[in-house]
Amino acid sequence: MRVVIAEDQFLLRDGLVRLLAAYGFEVVAAVDHGADLLAAVREHKPDVAVVDVRLPPTFTDEGIRAALAARAERPGLPVLVLSQYVEQLYARELLADGAGAVGYLLKDRVLDGASFADALRRVADGGTAMDPEVIARLLARNTAPEGPAGRLSRREREVLELMAEGRSNAAIAARLVVTERAVAKHTASIFAKLDLQPSDDDNRRVLAVLAYLGRTLRYSPAIRRVARVGETGNGTIRTCHGSISKAPSTFVTLAACPPVMAAAPCRAGCCARRTCRN
Repeated sequence: MRVVIAEDQFLLRDGLVRLLAAYGFEVVAAVDHGADLLAAVREHKPDVAVVDVRLPPTFTDEGIRAALAARAERPGLPVLVLSQYVEQLYARELLADGAGAVGYLLKDRVLDGASFADALRRVADGGTAMDPEVIARLLARNTAPEGPAGRLSRREREVLELMAEGRSNAAIAARLVVTERAVAKHTASIFAKLDLQPSDDDNRRVLAVLAYLGRTLRYSPAIRRVARVGETGNGTIRTCHGSISKAPSTFVTLAACPPVMAAAPCRAGCCARRTCRN
């Protein structure tokens, strides 16, 4: 599995290279600037990118903006954000494109190399790996979910939050001190309430997490823009934010009914901005 790393601190960057090599990953590039991350993604076409939020020159949000730009160029590019900070706006943007393959871990809470490697593989395979603190911060701003997410019970929300961390049914059952059968029942109810039609359960788990953390994709800003502009009829939707196409993802089968729309490259080159001025 080919990996690109963007981390400005030499010791941590070098440590990540050695750690991932020990777990069988091939690190094809390790850079310390956002612009270099984009160049590395274009040149090496990695399977996954590990990105720090704050990179030179301003050490604010260059890393995660570069990750968003990379996903605009390569829709569905798996990105694992590894940072000391929770940038809620950009975390939501990474989730809201509907492509999955997103992780967000906090540096001081990664305590085991094997667990980190597992999280990276999960993201590369199209899943999610979210630190509990990141999930809490994303959910804190809105305690009353919109749309289908508002139908979930308290226990179902607990199951879904643990699902977002990448936990299996067995791990969720152990955490909540219930049986795996009970977790399976809650999971089936979650899928039904979020209107996720029968398909591969792994795919539905990803879509359920995206729907919940994004407060349902159908109500995300990108989808609201789509609703205003409309569909061209050729499978591509033109919006002020660029083009959004209903192309299937390599990592997650997003062909569940209704199809989930994944962001395509923005012709105006503005996808990584906080707001689109086109």
